[in-house]
Amino acid sequence: MFRLRLPQAVYVLSACVCLILAYGEDDIEVNFADTYYNEIIDGDTPEPTPSPAPCNSQELTKWDKLFSMLENSQMRENMLLQYADDIIKVEMGSLRGELLRFIAQYGGSCGAAVETAGRRMAVQLESRLRETLERFVLRDQSSAVAAGNSVENSNLELMLHQLLLAARTQATRLGKLESSCFSSPGAGTGKTGSQLPEGGGAGNREQEVTSREVALDGVLAALQQTKVGLEEVLRSSRQRYLPAGCEMALLFPMQSRRIYTSVIPDVPLSLSSFTVCMWVKPSIVSNKTVLFSYGNRRNPYEIQLLLAQTSVLLTIGGEAHLVGARGVVKPGGTTEWIHLCGAWSSEQGLASLWAGGKKVATTPGVAEGHILPDGGSLQLGQERNGCCPLSPGNESGVSGFEAGFNPKLAFAGKMTGVNMWDRVLSEEELSQLALPEGQGCQQRGNIVAWGVTEMVPHGGAQFIN
Repeated sequence: MFRLRLPQAVYVLSACVCLILAYGEDDIEVNFADTYYNEIIDGDTPEPTPSPAPCNSQELTKWDKLFSMLENSQMRENMLLQYADDIIKVEMGSLRGELLRFIAQYGGSCGAAVETAGRRMAVQLESRLRETLERFVLRDQSSAVAAGNSVENSNLELMLHQLLLAARTQATRLGKLESSCFSSPGAGTGKTGSQLPEGGGAGNREQEVTSREVALDGVLAALQQTKVGLEEVLRSSRQRYLPAGCEMALLFPMQSRRIYTSVIPDVPLSLSSFTVCMWVKPSIVSNKTVLFSYGNRRNPYEIQLLLAQTSVLLTIGGEAHLVGARGVVKPGGTTEWIHLCGAWSSEQGLASLWAGGKKVATTPGVAEGHILPDGGSLQLGQERNGCCPLSPGNESGVSGFEAGFNPKLAFAGKMTGVNMWDRVLSEEELSQLALPEGQGCQQRGNIVAWGVTEMVPHGGAQFIN
């Protein structure tokens, strides 16, 4: 067995010799010094190595906190604004695209509808102007007018001709605008948004639509001006012509004690009931303006129909017995005709006032049981206060008759359709009399009948057509 291990030992020994020979030139220094600095000696506690102190920040004040909050809020606001701006840009872009597609598809048909409606309005306006002009011409030819009225008619006719010419001009402009709408490329053909031309086509379409809108605005403004002018002409015609089919009126040019109209009825005025109606257009209204007055020597105030500022008053048997209504007349006068009626019955003393066909006041117990005496004098536009009655053969009355009149009580303006009945009219009858376009002047009273009973103007009062 020794013989078996001997070769192995020789082999190991030779390997060691080879290694020694290979590393023999290098010196390996080994330091076996004591590492005393790593040892901890009993009894000596080493001092710890000082470490740098942490950075202690100063305490924030309330202003620093406030500025920080403001900066944060401003940053958030900027972010929100930027987000909203982006959303709006995107939405506006999509909306613009939708509008351009809508204009391309329906612009022609909508423009045609607008132009057709405008043309129809112009034709209707022209036809109404023609009818108004023809009616005015027929009325002017059928009535004999004075020189001043003829001048006014010529001015009115000239104004109507100008309005008619303006209407024709607007119709021509509408026709041109309509033709331009139809002649534009793609108008009324129902093109969709996918057929829009590329590049500047959308801008051209938008410019065309804007120009059409401007033209339509101009036409609309011109039509509105024409409408205003037509309303002025109709208003002036209503002021000039008489209401309810009346063919003449009494003119009281100013307030004067000499200007009045005396009425001479053919039947006595011994009445227990009555209804008085008239159309008036006062130029001025004072605290007391007399429209209708009947009285005698004993009592000059048996019947009085008065205006007082904006009110209407009716007295029977004296000023102690009256009924009044406020807000009937405009302050200072009016430019339109007003229909007024006063009714009274002695049986129950029921007195009522009517304005424009509507009952505005009623009062019971007014002069109940009273009978109006005969033999008095009846005036329009003034009151008689202590003078002698007029006789049929003496139009100017007795000497000194004007001394009984007060100029402050005189009526100034126009009056027509004065009628008086010996009964109280029904509500339906009073409503029919108050229609401006009706024929109330043809329904005459049995005591005083307009156009039949003798009425004598005095001073500057006169009948006009």
